[in-house]
Amino acid sequence: MNDKEMLLLKLGEVVLKGQNRRSFEDRLVANTARRLKSCGSFQVYIRQSTIYVEPTGDSCDMEAAYAAARQVFGVVSVARAVPCEKTVEAIAETAKSYLADRFAAARSFKVESKRADKSFPMNSIQVSQAVGGELAEAFPHVAVDVHNPDLTVFVEVREKYAYVHAPALPGAGGLPVGMGGHAISLLSGGLDSPVSSWMMARRGVELEMVHFVSPPYTSRQAQDKVLELARLLTAYCGRLRVHIVPFTEIQEEIRKNCPEEYFTLIMRRFMMRLAEAIARRAGARALITGESLGQVASQTMMALGVTEDVTTLPVLRPLIGMDKVEIIHTAQRIGTYDTSILPYEDCCTVFTPRHPATRPHLEDVRKAEAKLDVEALVARSLEGEEWVWVKP
Repeated sequence: MNDKEMLLLKLGEVVLKGQNRRSFEDRLVANTARRLKSCGSFQVYIRQSTIYVEPTGDSCDMEAAYAAARQVFGVVSVARAVPCEKTVEAIAETAKSYLADRFAAARSFKVESKRADKSFPMNSIQVSQAVGGELAEAFPHVAVDVHNPDLTVFVEVREKYAYVHAPALPGAGGLPVGMGGHAISLLSGGLDSPVSSWMMARRGVELEMVHFVSPPYTSRQAQDKVLELARLLTAYCGRLRVHIVPFTEIQEEIRKNCPEEYFTLIMRRFMMRLAEAIARRAGARALITGESLGQVASQTMMALGVTEDVTTLPVLRPLIGMDKVEIIHTAQRIGTYDTSILPYEDCCTVFTPRHPATRPHLEDVRKAEAKLDVEALVARSLEGEEWVWVKP
């Protein structure tokens, strides 16, 4: 029997799936194994709604694996645990040695047991009482407190072994990446688009990113900032392809030929056309934006309708009902905030109108845009497209 520390990953809403639950579980196991590959050699398998992660060598980095497992979408909690034989004596001895440091720092404890193996002769309460009695004798300075203990010792009696662990930490939740379809996310250097990308990946969506650059108005540092945001997202999403699309000519033509109040709207319409063309080529079924209703002039209800007019793909806007404080809190939680606030301009801030239209009429915008050779501009922009694979 392997007596080394291992990880127990608990599933979230995957357990609510019906006949297709197996495909969700298989994808989650594969995603977990791939994410942990850089941490060492692990055996990853699923039993009774729990993913077991067992190191197969001494060189495994358990700290890194623990952190990585908590960022896998579909996992709601992760515990570091030690397996042992399914006897009260073995469970108590394992708890004494594995959690000795925890007991040294605690003033009170309790044991919480779960009997997944229903053939085991003791029920959960009996296991907790028996193991708790042994631990109370071993650590007489630590009182038993079943209501508000400093330390909870968890015991899970499962198929092959019993497992002992301290409280689990929350995982990323959501659904396994790859089960929600494939979409193109418009990634700028701001706060919103990395958060919206993360939120859709959390619903199982496999992402590719599109980023628009306007040299010389935007700098190489601005592009590097966006690639760093994509890299931060790979901790949750796995590797990402970022499409870098030149946008200078389009913006200059809009400035020369269109009314200033419509600059941003027409620019957004071109972005949607380009993103849709890339999505069709990539086999993606939707576009994702970081728009939040009413946050800026181009995100009023009428303006969003004008922007969406040029695409037939669904446009997913996970931030639509969130305010800036909620978005900032999420960015801080997922680790993109500090990079997003770096002071490099992106193309959305180039040629910003002084008085943008907030209640635009679609026909007026179409008429303003008619002065441009839209198809030729889109085609030339796509010809200059490059892409970069970003890995964790």
